[in-house]
Amino acid sequence: MVERDAELAIVDEALDQLTGPGPDAGGALLAFSGPAGLGKTTLLAELRRRAHARHCTVLAARGGEQEQSQPFHVARQLIQPQLAGTSEQELRAALGGWYSIVGPALGLCAPEQGVPPDPQGLRDGLDWVLTHLVVKRAPVALVLDDAHWADPESLGWLAAFAPRAEHLPLLLVVAYRPDELPEHADAFRTLPGRAGQRPLPLAPLTPAAVATLVREAVGAHADDAFCQEAWAVTTGNPFEAVELTAKVHGKGLTPVEANAPQLRDLAAAQRGSGLVARLERLGPSTVRFAWACAVLGTAIPRDLAARVAALGAEEAVDATRRLRDARILSAATAEEPDAGLEFVHPLIATGIYRAIPDALRVALHGKAAAAVVDAGLGSSAAARHLLETHPENDPWVVRTLREAAGENLRAGAPEAARRQLARALLEPPDFDERAAVLYELGCASLLTEPANTVNHLRAALAEPSDDPTLRQGIVIRLAQVLAHSDRLAEASESLAREIPYTQDVRARLRLQSEQFMWDAFNAAETDSPARSRRLARLADRLTGRDLTERYIIGLRAWDACLRGEPVDVVLHHAGRVLERPFSWAHEDRGFEVPVLAAMVHMYADRPGRAEELFEAGTAEFERHGWRGAHLSFAYSLRAYVRYRRGRLVEAEELARAGLRLAERVGRRTPVHWYAIAILLTTLLARGRSEEAWELAQEHEYGSPFPAAVVFPDSQTVYAELLLSRGETRAAIVELEAVDRRLTPRGIQNPSWCPWQLHLARAVAADDPPRARALADDAVRRARAFGAASGIGQALRVAAHVAAPEDRARLLQEAVTLLSASPAGYELACALAALGTELRDADLLTQAVVTARECGADGLAAETTEVLLGLGGAPPHGQAWEDGLTEEERRAADLAVRAEKEPVPEVVVLPAPDWDLSSACRKLGTDRPGLREALEAFARSST
Repeated sequence: MVERDAELAIVDEALDQLTGPGPDAGGALLAFSGPAGLGKTTLLAELRRRAHARHCTVLAARGGEQEQSQPFHVARQLIQPQLAGTSEQELRAALGGWYSIVGPALGLCAPEQGVPPDPQGLRDGLDWVLTHLVVKRAPVALVLDDAHWADPESLGWLAAFAPRAEHLPLLLVVAYRPDELPEHADAFRTLPGRAGQRPLPLAPLTPAAVATLVREAVGAHADDAFCQEAWAVTTGNPFEAVELTAKVHGKGLTPVEANAPQLRDLAAAQRGSGLVARLERLGPSTVRFAWACAVLGTAIPRDLAARVAALGAEEAVDATRRLRDARILSAATAEEPDAGLEFVHPLIATGIYRAIPDALRVALHGKAAAAVVDAGLGSSAAARHLLETHPENDPWVVRTLREAAGENLRAGAPEAARRQLARALLEPPDFDERAAVLYELGCASLLTEPANTVNHLRAALAEPSDDPTLRQGIVIRLAQVLAHSDRLAEASESLAREIPYTQDVRARLRLQSEQFMWDAFNAAETDSPARSRRLARLADRLTGRDLTERYIIGLRAWDACLRGEPVDVVLHHAGRVLERPFSWAHEDRGFEVPVLAAMVHMYADRPGRAEELFEAGTAEFERHGWRGAHLSFAYSLRAYVRYRRGRLVEAEELARAGLRLAERVGRRTPVHWYAIAILLTTLLARGRSEEAWELAQEHEYGSPFPAAVVFPDSQTVYAELLLSRGETRAAIVELEAVDRRLTPRGIQNPSWCPWQLHLARAVAADDPPRARALADDAVRRARAFGAASGIGQALRVAAHVAAPEDRARLLQEAVTLLSASPAGYELACALAALGTELRDADLLTQAVVTARECGADGLAAETTEVLLGLGGAPPHGQAWEDGLTEEERRAADLAVRAEKEPVPEVVVLPAPDWDLSSACRKLGTDRPGLREALEAFARSST
């Protein structure tokens, strides 16, 4: 290699670090950039040779101009050779839980029927597989040539993975043309590590370097003027210089100044019209064969090219020889004599492809598609050729593109499926098939182009169709995408228009269930009480015999929770839903109702049961490769359950994990609102209000608030944030807006949204009577619902705004109720308030211990100051342990047995039993739920 000593030195340094001993050994990132022909491929070939010499595992791939539309083409080149040829059992062992997620994308197994992975889940799976390979077969050199032509799915994945290389025994090297690198791979332009903050650009050769090449090829007697002209006509491009010297040698041209003018014609023959003329001199059959190879791309099977070119086997062999002799096709290598055909350089392949007459090029792609299918390579391989053809009203084309789209969608490549279905629509499909194609197109573009998805699905509905199942699927999908685009009213309206015309009773019930669900999430629903009455009448007469009925019953449980119906009613309906296993990842259902069924347990003081359900749902999401919005919702809502239990440290960790996933989806999306609201709530409980405010500012958390119902309520959380900063008037404005929004809808459960309690605190200084009225009404509503945590919280705030003579009584009841609930943070708040009110050091000590157990650092510090002011000493208790102590288990068992005793006529609130209190918090239940919680604890302990 000429004038590449600096680049090779960097390569050797990176390989030394990769393969060297000691703590400094490790991976690196390298990127080489430059226009076509500057020697990137040759440099990478030398890098691979040196890596092999150092006993590295080499994973190599190359982007192809003709293969860019074939998803995971590059990923398959990198990983498939390492796993191909293994048995299914060995493959499952190697890929573990990722088998059904990444296997289809890598061409190692067929996609399974059912729910496809989302693109982020697939990327996470590819990350795991590559990381596993690197660790197992270290040291590893991963080399990607012509990255600018890599398929978007592979390139986006590798660009995101690249920064990890420095933390693995992996040297990741890419080469690309900077002017052709797509936007989604911009990460390669600023790679950190050895390449600094930019890739290493390759420079053209100097005149001296070109002179060296010339003299090596034709002899040392080549004069300076001849060599100077060789540099001038090639502009120092290594590929053109090497090809020119080969032609000079082949023609026997004497390398003297007198012959220098001929060099320009020889150089021109390597590109453009000169290349075409040189190819045409090889004969018509050879030209057709070269054209077929250019259409097929890279690693070209000779028999396939022969079929596309309409040549016999002997003619194909002869054409191959001619093209190799002309330095158009590469010679066969000793290492891989049966490898597919390759062009000497991508520049030649591009030049020949672009020289094919337009009509003939289109026809050749059509022949290639048919040949690929006949060769058993599948519809996905044929689809990239069909994308280049003109519409001809061919049913086979539509069928093949639909098959390919289905495979790609199930393999986690929805964008590829979208391109294929859009092309199928242009063919066009038969009259009675058009609605189905539009529906499939809508499904494929759901994640990437929601606005276009709506258009496709509405167009599908406008098509006449005799298939009621298809029409129902279109309507449901349309409502789903509208709802996920924060257009919930339109989602409901689309279902309402279809319901009266649906003849089948079960189909109509399914549409009704979908409408009930999106209405439940619509914060601006105009007639919520009437909808609740219809839902209650319908759900109360259903038996739960199928999934649709169970979804309706689940929505009834959620609606009862929001409206503050007695907790026993809420749990009764939730129990009906969960009598049988309830999938969170059903193929044609959303995950919303399973989530709601879990959340009602949290509000009903059974957060332990809610966590069980969330753990199962999260595991199901992960098994299916749903690692985008679905997993973010799961982490964020699990964080909220932990917050309600008073496990604030764990809540913050989960909320931050949920926010990281939500950031992948996009800001101000529903999942982002959930993640931010829950993290802000947790930070405020931990006493870090300034950090919460900075987070809110960073994420533009505030008005306008989402049209979808979010829990905790976004506007209420924002008002709480304002209160923590002393911005009372602004908080009052927000909370009064919450009142105007929720009260007409009949949402009056303070356990779900404690806006009244925050407003009572906000107005207490200026309008004590109003504050007490608000708090008293919240207490009344909380008692009607019946969850101890909600009543205790309401009583604590009522005490805060009450007359001095009433405060102790209210706080004592709050502490008693909260001590037999799972709400650890609320208990700590009530203990601190009661201890301060009574100036009781023992209560304050208990408050500090409980606050520390919760991770409520701000509350613990404030209460400690009060305790010290009374002459008390800060406690030094043991760390919180999840397992039940013998005393706690005994207290819980006694409480369960006491349920069977007759209830006295006069109920006197007992003093708190702190062992029982700890048991309730650890088990995640209130006192009435202890029996079931103990049974679940026993099952999990065996």
